[in-house]
Amino acid sequence: MTLRSRRAGRLLVLGALAFALTATLGATLPATPADAAGTRTPRTGFETSHGARWTSQPEEQTFLAAVDRATPRVRIDRIGTTEQGRPLQLVRIGAPAPERPADVRRGNSVLLICAQHGDEPSGREACLSTIRDLAYARDRATRRFLERTSVLVVPTANPDGRAANTRGNADGKDINRDHLALRTAEARAMARVLRDYRPDSVLDLHEYDATVPYYTKDLLSLWPRNPNTSEAVHHESGALAEEFVGPAVRNAGFSAGVYGIWTDPETDEPVKQVAGDGQERILRNTVGVKGSLGLLVETRIDPLTAAEQADPALNNRRRVDSHLAALKGAFTFFGRHRARIEAATTAARLAGYADHGPVYLGGADNAPPTGAQTLSDPPCAYRLDAEQLDRVGDELALHGLTWRTDPADGAVVPLRQSLRALVPLLLDQRAGYHLAVAVPMDDCPV
Repeated sequence: MTLRSRRAGRLLVLGALAFALTATLGATLPATPADAAGTRTPRTGFETSHGARWTSQPEEQTFLAAVDRATPRVRIDRIGTTEQGRPLQLVRIGAPAPERPADVRRGNSVLLICAQHGDEPSGREACLSTIRDLAYARDRATRRFLERTSVLVVPTANPDGRAANTRGNADGKDINRDHLALRTAEARAMARVLRDYRPDSVLDLHEYDATVPYYTKDLLSLWPRNPNTSEAVHHESGALAEEFVGPAVRNAGFSAGVYGIWTDPETDEPVKQVAGDGQERILRNTVGVKGSLGLLVETRIDPLTAAEQADPALNNRRRVDSHLAALKGAFTFFGRHRARIEAATTAARLAGYADHGPVYLGGADNAPPTGAQTLSDPPCAYRLDAEQLDRVGDELALHGLTWRTDPADGAVVPLRQSLRALVPLLLDQRAGYHLAVAVPMDDCPV
């Protein structure tokens, strides 16, 4: 039985795992540390209100600017602009912060994507305070971690949606269903970061609505389930969730489970799957196809205790604190297993150059692709005419795909490249979310 098969067999029955967290990122970064001169560091609007309200966007800009000025560990770039003119920003953290994509520490670079859905704000708050705590921490463990690890953060991936408290962006588009087509400014900005920095691991922070009594855990997580994810990347992503994030959350006093799985309240056994498939346009799956470890993290929005119902701030703090516990477990994994991570992501990204093996147009790790969803002997390339190239060329380039100009004024996109499986997902007419119907080629020059 393969590692993937063993993990798929355990997807729906996850118990508590014995694991003692050790200090890698400094198990207790102070919530509001002081800088070297004793001056108090910046605090978010969420923190100053003790969770009574979420950080406003002007407060976020003031907060990030203060952190950026204070330390060489942090650099902030504007990576895009929303429909309503708000900045999309990337925060780069290290010791010192990487100045260029080439300076990112290979083997353990991590990207945090926060608040893709504008009405799910707790992950954003966790990301903002994490940026600050990493920037100001003086303990040796954190300094050592940042010397070996580059942390990239998109603190507000959907600024227009956050301003309106809506799931979608200003156009009503769900950004987390746009990581293939790249029609939104927000998804395009994230694709550019994935292409240029090639992070080894990507964490996507969300929230979910509980369904009593079957779907009530404080925090749920899920790895890339798309079957084009390499065996090693799938395995390490699952280990990140099951062996580090889940135990860290439970160790902090919260409950944890698998996203998309209803469980029996008496036995904690699975009842049915309601979400969390292998759909390739969702970020956790897109990054798996692209050779990065991925993890979706979702905290429970609903107040489900009398105390939280009586005090919304208490509920808000629980939401943020459970995200912070998940991040602590993830950082422990990144610090402890950098060699395994680098081996998995490097192998996944080099495998495409061999141009060998099937490509899957559907299915998931717990729902094997059908014959109709499997390209057992994929074409060696796809041919685009000039009009098609003009229409989708920008998106192909944003993904990081390469092609050669065709003598007939079009282009040939070979499968023999790092992102091999992505080519049919974007260009084959049988793919569920293709950008163009290109002509498959079975005879390609060597």
